[in-house]
Amino acid sequence: MAKLNDQELHNLAMNIVGKDLEEKGYEFLGVNSEIQKDPQFVALKDKKLHFVIVRAIEYPHDPKILEGQFLQTIKDHALKFKARTFYAGVGLANSEDYEKPVSHGEAYVVNYDGWQEI
Repeated sequence: MAKLNDQELHNLAMNIVGKDLEEKGYEFLGVNSEIQKDPQFVALKDKKLHFVIVRAIEYPHDPKILEGQFLQTIKDHALKFKARTFYAGVGLANSEDYEKPVSHGEAYVVNYDGWQEI
């Protein structure tokens, strides 16, 4: 089986976070699924603007660890729009063997605890 490339992993993470946002009643104003084009989601809830940065993180890396300086840049940008900024790290691993890559047609496990404000 072919390994998922970086864009495919990112799209998988985007789908997981997007579904979570929808279930929580967020309205999407903008969605950007290109890797490293931040934020991935610009969403509205209770008349408040939210920027959500999504990252697909492959095992064994921890999806809860934030990238400091980069996130500060996004947060500064969001403040100009009076938006709150959130980070959503989505951990992905091959369910048969965590040491193998996530591949097409194979089951995978997700390590996702929602997003955290930065």
